[in-house]
Amino acid sequence: MNSPQHLENITYDELSVGDSASFSRTLTEQDLVLFAAVSGDVNPVHLDEAFAATTPFKERIAHGMWSGSLISAALATVLPGPGTIYLGQSLAFKRPVKLGDTLTVKLAVQEKQEKNRVVIGCSVTNQNGEEVVSGEAKVMAPTTKVSVAAPELPTINIG
Repeated sequence: MNSPQHLENITYDELSVGDSASFSRTLTEQDLVLFAAVSGDVNPVHLDEAFAATTPFKERIAHGMWSGSLISAALATVLPGPGTIYLGQSLAFKRPVKLGDTLTVKLAVQEKQEKNRVVIGCSVTNQNGEEVVSGEAKVMAPTTKVSVAAPELPTINIG
């Protein structure tokens, strides 16, 4: 498994059906607000406590695509990793994600196709083992082995 400071890919030739990997992240207030700012999705169910209390969820929830973006992160950094080209994704949102939830993306190689294409099954579960998102990604796996230092992101403080 890759450390946060080092990224190494798995090339198309190295991949086998059944290979799997995981990636985890906890939803923070900062993640929620920054995702709203970057995406432009300011639906009050994500940002307004009073409004969210009137919904079936009774509290603020994450953007569905925040969970989807974790799949992208897992593909880009873990399996297959750096050099992966994201070609497509199907997603089914199963249950809400709430502040403080820790999501784990589980990826599994389902099929290798021509032209370095790979179909990868995707399941995202919360800290209780409940599936919040399922789907399937299609990627173009890298053909050249790469081992790189992960870029450092700036520290962003909100509020």
